[in-house]
Amino acid sequence: MLVLATSLGAGKACAQAPATETQTPSPVVAPAVGKNQAQEHVQVHRFWDKKNDWLFAGIGAARTFDYFSTLNLRRRGDQEVLLSNAIVDNHAEFAVIEAAGTGVSIGASYLFHHYGHHKLERWTSIVHFGLATSGAVRNYCLKTAHPRTGP
Repeated sequence: MLVLATSLGAGKACAQAPATETQTPSPVVAPAVGKNQAQEHVQVHRFWDKKNDWLFAGIGAARTFDYFSTLNLRRRGDQEVLLSNAIVDNHAEFAVIEAAGTGVSIGASYLFHHYGHHKLERWTSIVHFGLATSGAVRNYCLKTAHPRTGP
C-alpha cells in the first residue's frame, strides 16, 4: 500500500513542470518593519526563565503523580495499557521511563525555543502537564479489578 501511494505521488511530483521550460525565480519578499517586528522581540526570553521553571517542575510533578497512580493501579490488579505490565512492575525501569519522558519534553521545548517558536515551547509543556495529570487521575478513578471466585 505504501509503495503504491509513493509511486502515484512521485509521478505527480515529476509532472509539475516540463524539463524544457525555464524556471523564473520568485521574487524575495522583505519582512515588514514595524509593529510585527516589535511583537516578536517581546516574546524572546531566556530558556530557563521563571515560567519555564514552573512548567518543567509541573511536568516532573505530573510524571511522578502518574508513576504512583500506575503503581497503585497495578497493586489493585488492573492492567497497564500503554506499557507492558513487566515494565511497570520493575519499579526502577518504570521510574527511568517516567524521568526520560520529562527529559524529552524539556528537550522538545528547548528545540522550539532555539528555533524561535516560543509559543510552541510553552504549549509543549502545558499539554504534557495536562495529559500526564489527566492520565494519573484516570488511573485512580478506575475500579479495582476483583478476581472471580469459583461457584
